[in-house]
Amino acid sequence: MKVQFRILLLAIVCLCFVGVSGAQQAPPVEQVPTDKSAPPPQDNRESPPRSDNVPADQSSSRQTQIDVSPPDNDAKAHPEADLGDSGVDEFTPYNPMRALKDIEVGDFYFKKENYGAAISRYREALEYKPHDAEATFKLAEALNKTEDFSGAKENYEAYLKILPNGPYAKKAKEALDKLKEKSAENKTPKG
Repeated sequence: MKVQFRILLLAIVCLCFVGVSGAQQAPPVEQVPTDKSAPPPQDNRESPPRSDNVPADQSSSRQTQIDVSPPDNDAKAHPEADLGDSGVDEFTPYNPMRALKDIEVGDFYFKKENYGAAISRYREALEYKPHDAEATFKLAEALNKTEDFSGAKENYEAYLKILPNGPYAKKAKEALDKLKEKSAENKTPKG
């Protein structure tokens, strides 16, 4: 008896809910007044509107082309961007993920003591992400291993400019001190 009463009560609640939801009506659709005095739209398919000074066989976008040629003094102002005989403007896009991968591969070569390959990868990382502190420091380390002391010194100093208190700052300062000692030893006459 209790089960039947519960089922009956549940059925009544459901019917009430359906009845209430069905009784609600959607609001009337608002009619937007139209302007009867406006001219009807034109059919432009056969003769689209064009600028007066553009021939029908040319695109109107020729008028909006942007001049992307370099300024006249660009070659003097940026001699490092020598295009050579190719005349092709090429640049390496900023790609920090590619730089991170190059650093990772450079670390692999560094551990294998293949310093030439490591140097190549660190330099490539700096092409994709210029002024990357980690790539700069690791390039300096690899150059130091190959006894390219001037390149190592330059990159240690560049690292310290980027991150003066960075994670490799202490090592960079110590390496610079050792490089200064080596250069001082080479300058003093032996006797």
